[in-house]
Amino acid sequence: MADFDGQVAVITGGARGIGAEIARKMAAGGAHVVCADVLDTTEIVAEIKAAGGFAEGRPMDVTDATAAADAIRAIHSDHGRLDILVNNAGITRDQLLVRMKPEDWDLVLRINLDGAFKVTQPTAKIMMRQKSGRIVNIASVVGLMGNAGQTNYSASKAGLIGFTKSLARELGPRNVTVNAVAPGYIQTAMTDALTDDQRAALMKTVAIPRLGTPGDVADAVTFLAGPKASYITGVVINVSGGLYI
Repeated sequence: MADFDGQVAVITGGARGIGAEIARKMAAGGAHVVCADVLDTTEIVAEIKAAGGFAEGRPMDVTDATAAADAIRAIHSDHGRLDILVNNAGITRDQLLVRMKPEDWDLVLRINLDGAFKVTQPTAKIMMRQKSGRIVNIASVVGLMGNAGQTNYSASKAGLIGFTKSLARELGPRNVTVNAVAPGYIQTAMTDALTDDQRAALMKTVAIPRLGTPGDVADAVTFLAGPKASYITGVVINVSGGLYI
C-alpha cells in the first residue's frame, strides 16, 4: 500500500492510543507522519522508524493558538508541503452536569473543540494555497447520541461535527476535504479494567458484540485521508459497532 507516498501527515494527540495507530497506518502507506502532542512521542516515532517508515515528533499544545500555528508553519517550512491533518487530541472529564466543575467543562471544550480550530486554521491556509489537502476530525458517537455524565465531552464532539460540515463547504472549492470519524467503545486500558458483568452489559448495547480497536478507527481515518475518498466531504463515519444507528 502506497496511498500516502511522499505526503506529510500531522496527527495531533499522536503519542499513543488511536493517534499512534493512525500514525502507524499512514506511515505504512508511505506518509511522513508528524506525531504532535504534549506527551512524549519518542516511543511511537522510534517504532515507526524501526519498521522502515518516516516519522518525527513535534511538541504541540493545541490550546495555545500561537504555538500551534508556529508548529504548523514550521512543519510546512521543513517539508515544503502539508497534505493531511488529523485532529485527534482530546480528553474527558466525566461527571453529571449538576456536579461538574466549571474548570472541567472549560478544559474539555478548550482541548477538544477550540484546539481543533487553533490547529486547523493555519493548516487550512496552507492547504488552500496548495489546492489540495485532507482534514479528518476525531469526533465521537456521543456527539451524535449524547451520554449521561458527558455533557462537556458530548458538546465538544457535537461541536466538532458541526465544525467539520461547515468547513467542508468552505474548503471544497480548493480541493480540500473535511470529514469526521465518530468512534464508539474502543479497547483501551479503561475498558480492560471492566468486570465480566460490566463487559456483558456493555455488549448488549452494540450490534456487533465486541469492543472496537484503535485499528478500526485508524482504518476509517486512512480511507478518508486517501485517494479513494476524493469525492467525499462533510461526512461523519460512525465507527461504533452499531451502538448508534
